[in-house]
Amino acid sequence: MHETIYHNTSTRSLFQKVLVTFIISLLLATIGLYAGQFIPPSLMLPLAIAEFIMIIAAFWFRRRKAVGYTFVYVFAFISGITTFPIVSYYASTAGAEAVLMAFAATFGIFTVFGIVGSTMKKDLSFLGSFLMVVLIGLVVVSILSIFMPLSSTNMLIVSGVGAILFSLYILYDFNQMKHRGISEEMVPLLALSLYLDFVNLFIYLLRIIGILSNDD
Repeated sequence: MHETIYHNTSTRSLFQKVLVTFIISLLLATIGLYAGQFIPPSLMLPLAIAEFIMIIAAFWFRRRKAVGYTFVYVFAFISGITTFPIVSYYASTAGAEAVLMAFAATFGIFTVFGIVGSTMKKDLSFLGSFLMVVLIGLVVVSILSIFMPLSSTNMLIVSGVGAILFSLYILYDFNQMKHRGISEEMVPLLALSLYLDFVNLFIYLLRIIGILSNDD
């Protein structure tokens, strides 16, 4: 009985630690977003490459459960910088309201899906492979779009798929924390996963709102 209470208390404490680390990451990303306006455009590509390498490294470290807090915070700051051009573009073409609307929608979806995922009795681990396949498909499409730009309609479709994917990832990640448990060394990695879910959902929603605003 006492062991069960201790386990539940410990899990709740680690869950709160994940959320605090996630919130700190968002704050650092916001600082990075602000700093992005002072970064020369010529440095954006190297920073984006560094960000991509860090994502690959995070997947590699995931097997060893070796992602630390410093890694997460540095990644969040760089991510904020590289997100600035996207936010700046849609703020100038669709208006600041579009950015605020996308952020509000992201926050709302994250909160609702997070609560649902963390309270569901059903284990959603079976979704893992499916979500990864869709994610790989999105990455491939994104790379191809660099060489063959998508039409606004196709971009809207891809952004819709991306928004649904990362909404489901939020549900999935919170659900797995509930059913798979949390250890101390996993806290930074889980916070990083939630951060990636939030930021990617925000970017895809911003694109959707931006495209729809420009089409009006």
